[in-house]
Amino acid sequence: MSAGAGEVALQAHLAGGLTTLCHAWAVTRTDGTVFGFTDHDLPLTFDGVVFRAESGLAARSLHQSTGLSVDNTEALGVLQSSAISEADIEAGRFDGADVRCWRVNWAAPAQRALLFRGTIGEMRRAGAAFTAELRGLTEALNRPLGRVYQKPCTAVLGDAACRVDLSSPDFALTLPVSASEEGRILRLAGGAGYVPGWFRRGRVVVLDGAAAGLGAAIKRDSLDGGTRVIELWEPLRATLAPGDHVTAIAGCDKRFGTCRAKFGNLVNFQGFPDLPGDGWLLSEPGQSGRLSGGSRR
Repeated sequence: MSAGAGEVALQAHLAGGLTTLCHAWAVTRTDGTVFGFTDHDLPLTFDGVVFRAESGLAARSLHQSTGLSVDNTEALGVLQSSAISEADIEAGRFDGADVRCWRVNWAAPAQRALLFRGTIGEMRRAGAAFTAELRGLTEALNRPLGRVYQKPCTAVLGDAACRVDLSSPDFALTLPVSASEEGRILRLAGGAGYVPGWFRRGRVVVLDGAAAGLGAAIKRDSLDGGTRVIELWEPLRATLAPGDHVTAIAGCDKRFGTCRAKFGNLVNFQGFPDLPGDGWLLSEPGQSGRLSGGSRR
């Protein structure tokens, strides 16, 4: 049954007076893992997702509008190691996850209507329970868009505008962790072939272990003999054990010269290096030299 036909059938069910209704929630994390929950007392299955009944997930009132204001609600649930665990919340694995909520006829799950779609914002836990703030699709309209005219590059290193291949060995280094201090200072066994500071302003991504899939921005990058020492701006939100593998990705300071010398990517530079600064407005006329009105450079 198509989505439209399912909604029509649900309306007919509602019009009948005697209803068998519940809510079903599908949560898709940014790593692709899908979780299903329902406030019914038995599990449901549709769209290839099993919606579990024992999760204790429920929702508060849903605020929706017809304009561009942000729809929002909150979901409440119980922490379970087999569903949403305390460790996953602390690690931020549910941050930005896609959320869909349906009203479902549990006696005939094909009869359903999508009530809400959005993402998880702030997620809080208290004892054995958690509260997740849900933000509607219009939340994305709060982000500023458009081109910024400035000297530094406005692209994100490796994105569609930049086009640098960050999988290249020149810009990515994968090594095991030999030691970790509070999840913030990482010592990597090797990496002496890259000059100090090569990965500054870049990122570290964890490949395996308890922190697999997590990443953080690099604050400092140095060499201590044959050991690479990487300091992060913020500690990783899960335990990093010796032997876990990480990938360090080179950083970019957004300057014209760095784009040319470090990445050889000048053709895709997204800044305006010749844009006059604020001091240009206060500069005095030249007293000698060429006064033809041409470039001052």
